Amino acid sequence: MKLRKLIAAVLAVLLLVSSVSALAEITIGVPNDTTNEARALQLLADNGIIELAEGAGETATKADVLTEGVEIVEAQAEYLINQLPDLDYAVINSNFVLDALDAGIEINTALLTEAEEKYLPRANVIAVHGDNVDADLTKALVAAATSQQVKDYITETYAGAVISVVDNPTDGYDPDVDYDALAGQTITIAATPAPHAQILEIVKQILAEKDITLDIAVYSGYTEENPAVDAGDVYANYFQHQPYLDDYVKETGGNVVTVAVIHTEPMSLYGGKQADLSALGK
Repeated sequence: MKLRKLIAAVLAVLLLVSSVSALAEITIGVPNDTTNEARALQLLADNGIIELAEGAGETATKADVLTEGVEIVEAQAEYLINQLPDLDYAVINSNFVLDALDAGIEINTALLTEAEEKYLPRANVIAVHGDNVDADLTKALVAAATSQQVKDYITETYAGAVISVVDNPTDGYDPDVDYDALAGQTITIAATPAPHAQILEIVKQILAEKDITLDIAVYSGYTEENPAVDAGDVYANYFQHQPYLDDYVKETGGNVVTVAVIHTEPMSLYGGKQADLSALGK
């Protein structure tokens, strides 16, 4: 009887050692810049993967991680995609996931995503000059951009790196707009390449059904799109989140106004060597 108990105790210890050893092999990559590393660690903490030291907030680093058995690997944000195959998991900024998808790099759908209170305030918007807020051309653009077709495209295309925030999608059209009167007109909209210009290709198809042309002017930076709307060089833009637009208006006194909130680009956890969260006991 004593021998059986001894054997059982030894087996229990071996099982515990094996479990700790397995857990110690879990590596999670995070961006090494202050703001994004803190966001990444908070995402992990919010989901019970790690515990952070009391008071760790906007400047949290791996030094604040109290959990044993999980190795936090700090790396430059843009390199995490390339390092992902060598890591169990990584928390990656959406723009780098989008770049990888554009380059044909396969990446699994996000396993965890930031809480809504983190990413919703940064939702990306379509904006027009204040004089055009109530114009039928604007209403037609908004109806197309907040359509079920666009929502489905976002869900099916971006592996969770882009999330639609449209709660009540349209069929693509506004019943109160006289589309016959708009036939033959052109909307020029400034946009950055991914995902904005890509999403607008779906909007373009919807508007074309009503003989409205959507001219997508692709900008590589982030400083010209609002002045272009202010100056009337383009009708609308789609490239920024609301805080960025708020800062522009505050600093310049510009008359650029949000007319639709389309999507958000949250920070998310992606699997590398792991396809799901089971290695973390989730």
